[in-house]
Amino acid sequence: MSLTETRQTETRRTETRRPRPELQQVLEEIVDSGFAGIQVRVHDDRGAWTGSAGVSRLGSSTPPPVDGRFRIGSTTKTFTATVVLLLVAEGRIGLDDPVDDVLPGFGLDRRITVRMLLQHTSGLFSHTGEYYEDGTTAPGIPWQGQEYVDKQFHSYRPEELVRLALSKPARFEPGTDWSYSNTNYVLAKLLVEEVTGRSLGEETRRLLIGPLGMSGTVAPGTSPELPEPHAHGYYRYEHAGQWKVADVTRFNVSWISAAGDMISTTEDLHTFFSALMGGEVLPAPLLDEMRTPHPKSGYGLGLFAQETDGGGTVFHHNGGFFGWAALMYATPDGGTTLTASLTSGDAELDFAATAAAFQRAQQRLVAEVFTNSADH
Repeated sequence: MSLTETRQTETRRTETRRPRPELQQVLEEIVDSGFAGIQVRVHDDRGAWTGSAGVSRLGSSTPPPVDGRFRIGSTTKTFTATVVLLLVAEGRIGLDDPVDDVLPGFGLDRRITVRMLLQHTSGLFSHTGEYYEDGTTAPGIPWQGQEYVDKQFHSYRPEELVRLALSKPARFEPGTDWSYSNTNYVLAKLLVEEVTGRSLGEETRRLLIGPLGMSGTVAPGTSPELPEPHAHGYYRYEHAGQWKVADVTRFNVSWISAAGDMISTTEDLHTFFSALMGGEVLPAPLLDEMRTPHPKSGYGLGLFAQETDGGGTVFHHNGGFFGWAALMYATPDGGTTLTASLTSGDAELDFAATAAAFQRAQQRLVAEVFTNSADH
């Protein structure tokens, strides 16, 4: 039996429709905090549970589909990092090779290695802009406000994003600090494509989507389409003294590229992350490398390590941009997973308030699934 068939059989065997009112209550409270909708999937020793709350579309009473597709934002980084590591396993790339050896056209600092891209220790400016410790900011490409909405269907080339980043001062010397930079993962995409001669989307399908049977997962490139079924995501913003709400469901997300452009489902994220954490995707030494966190940030190679309130450890990579947020968590053995999609609507929340609400939502869900579950 193939890996795909095995995992599909396991999912069917553990699927359950038993009510879990404590989880459903958390979903309702999250929606009440200002989100339009949420869909969640939990796999643990009680089986698999799916639930949703809120609405799939403003003006509708239909809840979000529990099998809906959604934009996963920076959760994409875990897929991108895994593809790079699989190419390391194939001997096509070395983790500590200078990126400039493969991508000489950018004039990158020779000290920047593949590992530094995946762990955000390159020091490269993020093309989406930077926030500094003293409260100042440095803009990158337009990513909020009317200008962002006006570019809803604009296509960015990854080389364009990298060159914008390289036109800005580096944050620090390569390897001396940590700073989350979306540019690192745009370079990782270009690295994969230069080494293989195929697009990152093709390599992701060859190495992950196909072998794991993730039929709901898409690397959209410059296409703005979101395959059905799906909820709708909205962006509320102020322009010329007036508040506006834009439907950002159809959106060309080439502005974020391989740092956050993928589309998936809660089931596919579970399939991917449980297999990855369970040792079914990467050789053990490379999985260990991936899960070794940077001391400043807790970030490994494409994922975070986090301690739970109960003293355990979970691995995760969440993601989001205006309209959308995604959660992907698992225990070290992949036996318990939490995957979710949240959509924002027309609640009167500014950027900071939306981010804070998302933070509270993920904390509630993680506590319920990974800390409190044994009490139920």
